[in-house]
Amino acid sequence: MTHDEIMDLIDRSLFAEIGYTDESGRQNIRKTFCVWHKGLGGHLISTNTSSSHIKNLLKNDNVCIYFSDDKTFEGVCFFGKAVVHFDRKYKELLWNDGDEKYYPKGIDDEDYCILEIAAESGRYYRYDGKGDLTKEEILSYDEGREYINGYAARDL
Repeated sequence: MTHDEIMDLIDRSLFAEIGYTDESGRQNIRKTFCVWHKGLGGHLISTNTSSSHIKNLLKNDNVCIYFSDDKTFEGVCFFGKAVVHFDRKYKELLWNDGDEKYYPKGIDDEDYCILEIAAESGRYYRYDGKGDLTKEEILSYDEGREYINGYAARDL
């Protein structure tokens, strides 16, 4: 897969699975709505500060994120670090009308935060092969990019 084909897979995936290790050393996976991306290496997810994955990622920032398309049997997994943002800049970027049902106090709700996943490497597969993505490849592809809602930017 080319880097552009991997980016297309990411953009058409509404959801991603994030993997992390909890305080007992157990592996966990959470399926999350994830459409904000900065190329291959940056991914933003709005979530609850009180959620178990955030509590654990604040203690151990090792994380992976997996995007897939079940219809075409394609997937990509990125390995990297998690950063939890509480600042308004990130919250405003991902805020949508109707989010009050999840965060009743609005954009400044203390239970609202943004999880950023910064990829350091990756692995992809498709019917015609599989391969690895290095940190250098990811950084090169992402150079000069800003966070965008990749799903909304698609021609639907």
